[in-house]
Amino acid sequence: MKIKKLAVSGLLTALALVIFIVEAQIPMPIPGVKLGLANVITVSAVFLLGGKEACLILLARILLGSLFAGASTLPYSLCGGLCSIVTVLLAQRIVHQKQMWVLCVLSGIAHNLGQMAMAVLITRTPSILIYLPVLLISGIVTGTFTGLCTQLCVPRLRGKFHME
Repeated sequence: MKIKKLAVSGLLTALALVIFIVEAQIPMPIPGVKLGLANVITVSAVFLLGGKEACLILLARILLGSLFAGASTLPYSLCGGLCSIVTVLLAQRIVHQKQMWVLCVLSGIAHNLGQMAMAVLITRTPSILIYLPVLLISGIVTGTFTGLCTQLCVPRLRGKFHME
């Protein structure tokens, strides 16, 4: 089972990285807003493989993604990603599996809060928090979309990978 988990982890990491790179090419009308499609993979990994593996997939995607997107994105991605995964791991204990979409909404909000906290820390400009409501609304909207995708994907992936 360990080899199967490692193989699935590698596939999900590669898939998350490809999604991240493709999504980076999509122009968004609001600066700083992304769909967060790679989060579908991260949250799916929590349910398919467990928290530890999902964290490793997320870290690998962030580190490798920063090589492609530029190292200047690393602190923001790392802070947002860690806030996001911690939120998912804590909330999954109280959110039923049939409501995975809720986890992605919470994850999107946590990601935006983490990135804003890092931006304030790096720039030492608290006034940028005025942009926070825009990011929180986008986190809710995109989190709902990625959450519904996750909710559709996990049962199908579980069946394909025979993960229990």
